[in-house]
Amino acid sequence: MVSTYALYLAFLGLLAIERVVELGISKRNAAFALSRGGVEVGTGHYRVMVVLHSLFFVACGAEVVLLKRPFPGAFGVVALVLALGSQALRYWAISTLGPRWNTRVIFVPGDSPVTAGPYRFLRHPNYLAVVVELLAVPLIHGAWLTAVVFSVANAALLTVRIRAEEAALGAAYERAFEGRPRFIPGAPHA
Repeated sequence: MVSTYALYLAFLGLLAIERVVELGISKRNAAFALSRGGVEVGTGHYRVMVVLHSLFFVACGAEVVLLKRPFPGAFGVVALVLALGSQALRYWAISTLGPRWNTRVIFVPGDSPVTAGPYRFLRHPNYLAVVVELLAVPLIHGAWLTAVVFSVANAALLTVRIRAEEAALGAAYERAFEGRPRFIPGAPHA
């Protein structure tokens, strides 16, 4: 019988492969945006984001294996459901943005804000997916230290990234999303 450790590490491997595929899509879409006169902002925090997200997978696996974290039963199943839900939300956001989606902050002057798909409800559905993922994926196998450390680090990073992104998108974005919450449907705009 396959151990829960092996299954968890395989799951992390699949997520890592998914990220590599996403980076390829992002690179293509970023080149397309730049070819249309796109302007990139936030390059300093982008490097931090790459390091944070790369170390995340290593930390998840290392904590589980080195600290011999047991599979937490029903709690782990709930965390898995949340992690899979975050993937669904991520791909809804990515497919809604289409060729405008990438992992960098690149805006093309004159493009109107995308207000379809999950953007009908939230300003930043993709970031919500990342927040849930960074909390849920480690908790699938009891890696609570990784969940806490990376969630706090990601919150600090998103504070900088969202400010840079919203400033770059400007007045048209602000008008289109006026009163729309950043992360939680129905929550007041902050």
